Amino acid sequence: MNSIEQVQIPKLLTLQEAADLLRIRYWRAAELARRGVLPAIRLGRQTRIDPVRLREFLDRGGQALPGGWRRRPPEHAEGAA
Repeated sequence: MNSIEQVQIPKLLTLQEAADLLRIRYWRAAELARRGVLPAIRLGRQTRIDPVRLREFLDRGGQALPGGWRRRPPEHAEGAA
Protein backbone atom coordinates (compact mmCIF):
# COMPACT_ATOMS: atom_id res chain seq x y z
CA MET A 1 0.00 0.00 0.00
CA ASN A 2 1.47 3.38 -0.99
CA SER A 3 1.20 6.61 1.00
CA ILE A 4 -1.65 8.06 -1.08
CA GLU A 5 -3.89 5.12 -0.13
CA GLN A 6 -3.32 5.86 3.58
CA VAL A 7 -4.57 9.46 3.34
CA GLN A 8 -8.14 9.97 4.51
CA ILE A 9 -9.82 12.60 2.35
CA PRO A 10 -13.08 13.93 3.78
CA LYS A 11 -16.08 14.19 1.53
CA LEU A 12 -16.36 17.81 0.46
CA LEU A 13 -19.76 19.45 0.64
CA THR A 14 -21.36 21.28 -2.25
CA LEU A 15 -22.61 24.80 -1.60
CA GLN A 16 -26.16 23.47 -1.62
CA GLU A 17 -25.33 20.81 1.00
CA ALA A 18 -23.58 23.42 3.18
CA ALA A 19 -26.52 25.82 2.76
CA ASP A 20 -28.95 23.07 3.79
CA LEU A 21 -26.88 22.27 6.90
CA LEU A 22 -26.69 25.96 7.84
CA ARG A 23 -30.37 26.51 6.96
CA ILE A 24 -29.59 29.37 4.63
CA ARG A 25 -30.32 29.86 0.94
CA TYR A 26 -27.86 28.73 -1.73
CA TRP A 27 -27.14 32.26 -2.95
CA ARG A 28 -26.26 33.35 0.61
CA ALA A 29 -23.85 30.41 1.01
CA ALA A 30 -22.26 31.33 -2.34
CA GLU A 31 -21.90 34.96 -1.28
CA LEU A 32 -20.37 34.01 2.08
CA ALA A 33 -17.94 31.63 0.36
CA ARG A 34 -16.99 34.31 -2.17
CA ARG A 35 -16.35 36.83 0.64
CA GLY A 36 -14.19 34.30 2.47
CA VAL A 37 -16.55 34.00 5.43
CA LEU A 38 -17.23 30.31 4.81
CA PRO A 39 -14.13 28.08 4.50
CA ALA A 40 -14.47 27.33 0.78
CA ILE A 41 -12.22 25.44 -1.59
CA ARG A 42 -12.23 26.22 -5.31
CA LEU A 43 -11.88 23.30 -7.71
CA GLY A 44 -11.85 24.96 -11.09
CA ARG A 45 -15.28 26.55 -11.41
CA GLN A 46 -16.73 24.50 -8.57
CA THR A 47 -16.83 25.59 -4.94
CA ARG A 48 -16.73 23.01 -2.17
CA ILE A 49 -16.79 23.23 1.62
CA ASP A 50 -14.58 21.06 3.84
CA PRO A 51 -16.93 19.75 6.57
CA VAL A 52 -14.12 19.60 9.15
CA ARG A 53 -13.21 23.26 8.60
CA LEU A 54 -16.90 24.20 8.56
CA ARG A 55 -17.38 22.52 11.97
CA GLU A 56 -14.31 24.35 13.34
CA PHE A 57 -15.66 27.63 11.94
CA LEU A 58 -19.02 27.07 13.65
CA ASP A 59 -17.39 25.96 16.93
CA ARG A 60 -15.51 29.28 16.99
CA GLY A 61 -18.85 31.07 16.72
CA GLY A 62 -18.75 31.84 13.00
CA GLN A 63 -17.95 35.33 11.82
CA ALA A 64 -20.06 38.47 11.75
CA LEU A 65 -20.36 40.38 8.52
CA PRO A 66 -18.67 43.80 8.56
CA GLY A 67 -21.27 46.46 9.28
CA GLY A 68 -23.80 43.98 10.64
CA TRP A 69 -26.50 42.16 8.75
CA ARG A 70 -28.27 45.24 7.44
CA ARG A 71 -26.93 47.01 4.43
CA ARG A 72 -26.79 50.73 5.04
CA PRO A 73 -26.02 53.34 2.42
CA PRO A 74 -22.65 55.02 2.93
CA GLU A 75 -22.93 58.29 4.83
CA HIS A 76 -20.73 60.07 2.33
CA ALA A 77 -22.95 59.17 -0.64
CA GLU A 78 -24.37 61.96 -2.73
CA GLY A 79 -27.73 63.13 -1.52
CA ALA A 80 -27.25 61.74 1.97
CA ALA A 81 -28.48 64.14 4.63
